[in-house]
Amino acid sequence: MTIDPFNPGLQEKLGAHEVAAWLRRHATFLQQFPDLALTLIVPREDGPAASLASYQLEVLRDKNRELAKRLHELSGNAQENERLAVRTHQLTLALMKQATAAGTMRAMAASLAEDFHGDLVRMVLFHPVDGLEDDDWLQVIAESDKRLDGFRDLLGNPEPLCGRLHPDKNALLYAARVEEVQSSALLVLPGIGLVAVGSRDGNRFFPGMGTLFLRMMGEALATALQRFPRE
Repeated sequence: MTIDPFNPGLQEKLGAHEVAAWLRRHATFLQQFPDLALTLIVPREDGPAASLASYQLEVLRDKNRELAKRLHELSGNAQENERLAVRTHQLTLALMKQATAAGTMRAMAASLAEDFHGDLVRMVLFHPVDGLEDDDWLQVIAESDKRLDGFRDLLGNPEPLCGRLHPDKNALLYAARVEEVQSSALLVLPGIGLVAVGSRDGNRFFPGMGTLFLRMMGEALATALQRFPRE
């Protein structure tokens, strides 16, 4: 780049030879600006330019591989979301078909265990339900009971909780089988109770995972139970 001695603020345009000379002195310049390398027009004949053409081709291949990987991930996520949507819809229909509150609770427990592959399904109801007294996956504990003190911070929040629960929470929910559970999804149904799905896989449920379908399942159960007034 040259400067006009009569007007130092005016810079003359660079010539092609000056640009070429500068690039020869800064051979790694294109590594800092790979997008510029992709826009250059390189002769196709064999010769010194072949290395730049190869570089361009490799960059494009890397981008294609990254795009293909992202597309595969998006496709997998879409398919999994579709499966979850179908299962959630089927669960909702199954709950609405039940003629009793007990049947509704059993349908929920069965679906979580079978359709959603829950290793251990546990429920805590704040009020008793006729016909469920002998089910080992169910506990009836009044909302004011001190045994639920560890859940007080959750009872007013319907947002599902996923991850590794505090040992006290695990002990209440899973009792003798607590050692089997490494992660959980916990649904809070305000005024109704708690629904927990435990997994032996510590990575099955984790903080920050999507909870849309869990919320939908919880809302479906709460709505289905509203058809049966408490005695």
